[in-house]
Amino acid sequence: MRFITAGESHGPVLTTIIEGLPAGMPFDIEAINQALAKRQEGYGRGNRMKIETDKIQVTAGVRHGKTLGSPVTLSVVNKDYKNWQSVMSAEVVEEEKEKKSRVVHRPRPGHADLVGGIKYHHKDLRNVLERSSARETTMRVAIGAVATQLLEQLGVEVVAYVCELGGIKGQVDVSQMPLAEIRDRANQSPVKMVDADKEQQVKDKIDETKRAGNTLGGVVEVIAEGLPVGLGSYTQWDKKIDARLAQAMVSINAFKGVEFGDGFEVGRRYGSEVMDEIAYTPEQGFYRLSNHLGGIEGGMTNGMPIIVRGVKKPIPTLYRPLQSVDIYSKEEYQASIERSDTTAVPAASIIAQAVVATELVQAVLEKFPNDSFDELKKAVNDYREYSKNPDMWIEEE
Repeated sequence: MRFITAGESHGPVLTTIIEGLPAGMPFDIEAINQALAKRQEGYGRGNRMKIETDKIQVTAGVRHGKTLGSPVTLSVVNKDYKNWQSVMSAEVVEEEKEKKSRVVHRPRPGHADLVGGIKYHHKDLRNVLERSSARETTMRVAIGAVATQLLEQLGVEVVAYVCELGGIKGQVDVSQMPLAEIRDRANQSPVKMVDADKEQQVKDKIDETKRAGNTLGGVVEVIAEGLPVGLGSYTQWDKKIDARLAQAMVSINAFKGVEFGDGFEVGRRYGSEVMDEIAYTPEQGFYRLSNHLGGIEGGMTNGMPIIVRGVKKPIPTLYRPLQSVDIYSKEEYQASIERSDTTAVPAASIIAQAVVATELVQAVLEKFPNDSFDELKKAVNDYREYSKNPDMWIEEE
């Protein structure tokens, strides 16, 4: 499966084309809309989310609630475009309108503005920020919602939550908590945290930060359970599932780091403390007695839950802007201000869940035959039986 997204933050529409989905897969449009709605939630979001009510439009690849096997095209209309038509017009506009087209020439520190302008020779930095905006993640969430549907029908669950926001860490241990409970707690929380006792403290920190014209970052965790053994490969660097998931995570706007399982903590421990010992029963097959490595060994899924965390930096658009330089006059100015959020970490958990689900589906479709969804389900189920039974792949000498 592969995909491409298109569209600008204040353009008329956001679009994606997904190629490689198996034919006959049940396709739930409402589930996509629910995921898009969750992306717009979260304490600390700005006024843009009050304007947009993202709803998916399916224009190709689906008929009567099932995929056709041909490319699937999805789009979301930007309601705010009506306020930006002359600014974002694809047609040449009159000179007078051009003067009022909200030209950006004071780049924001921490954003793509300046480097993108240099790279693509843009004299108006709006040409950079419109595409580099996190609005693009609307379509990543839509793609992830499709991927999640496929995974769920194969018995795989993916959940995400905020484990730290603005330096305030949740204290609830989720390692023995059912995924359904993690999902429910996160969905009920305005900051997408599992630890309800920390919610008010986090909200107070967000309010304080907003009054100061500043922004907050945080850490999100994604857990995927029920995956078959052996997704990914040790044979080449770019086939390793953890490498691919890491790329997917840091491809999200403002993500600056990623870790799996116990993460960087494993560098502070002895090897005997972090390797996951192996056990076997006929019912379970091979399994691990712990999950310090986050469900991945040698670049492959090992059957344990995948646990991946990503850190999101604070949003670079500040209402008390930092120093910048005007690209025309070369004089020092305060950076430009675009409408923004105080924090988007709660939304980032939804986006992280989506990109992880998308990458896992790509790995599933690479491993198993999938012209039709029935063919895929049979192949996955057969392989699960095979991987549980050593006698099926170990011959006596």
